[in-house]
Amino acid sequence: MDPETNNQSSVKEFVFLSFPALREVQILCFVVLLFTYLLTLMGNVVILSIIWTDLRLHTPMYFFLSNLSFLDILFTTVIAPKMLSSLLAEKKTILFTGCITQTYFYFFLGTVEFILLAVMSFDRYVAICNPLRYTIIMNGHVCFLLVLGCWVGAFLSVLCPTVVVSRLPYCRRNINHFFCDIAPLLEVACVDTHFIELLNFLLSSLVVLSSLVLTVVSYSYIISTILKIPSVQGRQKAFSTCASHITVVTIAYGSSIFMYVRPNQSYSLAFDKVAAILTTVVTPLLNPFIYSLRNEKVKEVLREALSRIFCSKEVVS
Repeated sequence: MDPETNNQSSVKEFVFLSFPALREVQILCFVVLLFTYLLTLMGNVVILSIIWTDLRLHTPMYFFLSNLSFLDILFTTVIAPKMLSSLLAEKKTILFTGCITQTYFYFFLGTVEFILLAVMSFDRYVAICNPLRYTIIMNGHVCFLLVLGCWVGAFLSVLCPTVVVSRLPYCRRNINHFFCDIAPLLEVACVDTHFIELLNFLLSSLVVLSSLVLTVVSYSYIISTILKIPSVQGRQKAFSTCASHITVVTIAYGSSIFMYVRPNQSYSLAFDKVAAILTTVVTPLLNPFIYSLRNEKVKEVLREALSRIFCSKEVVS
């Protein structure tokens, strides 16, 4: 029998195969990933801090943005710490229960983010297309329910597929990835997984494409409304409130559609690894910088906060 092949009861842990073989390269990857992870945490914590401490940012748009930053912290934390420990460890292993848990939270938090991005596009639609009714439609109660709906909807949509995957018999321990994604897990299962791949494709399509359609429709109305604004300055101001969100949406949907919205999940694991790096490491890092650099109000609050910090240091010294 192949030493990598076992019966279901003996598969207690999985081994990641996608880490570089050379020790020097592993250490370099560890340093880069650690720096990126810490920068991601710092950037999103800064966004959360300035939103919750400055009353000017206590609006629906920034309430949703604070939830996005919180999500990015959780999302990258599901993957990065285990990747960092695996880069330094001799054995790149993860327990079966840990692998299923990582799979669940990866898809759960990712689904929350897609639904939240659609909600944020709806918020921009109401703000630009119905400005006089904005505070009535997007009141605090509605915003809370929308965010709660994101979390509950994601929890329910991901729970069933994760339970199915956890019940599969696995014949091999080696996973051709650097974390527990769905495609490499199905690849090492002992049974035919075409039905599960189809189920995963349908659920991914439902979540990703439906939220994308809502986003596209919202921005179609937004662009149409903006183009009717007579002044150039007014159009620029309206576009500036949407530019950062459009950038984040493009990055998020671009990689995930190619990874998960396809019937055959084992189509290209090599491409999946590159897209996974973009989704799990790069996107959570870029989001706070995109919103802080492209949003005038966030830049203004951030500048004032930094000036207060430096002024207080000068007074103390």
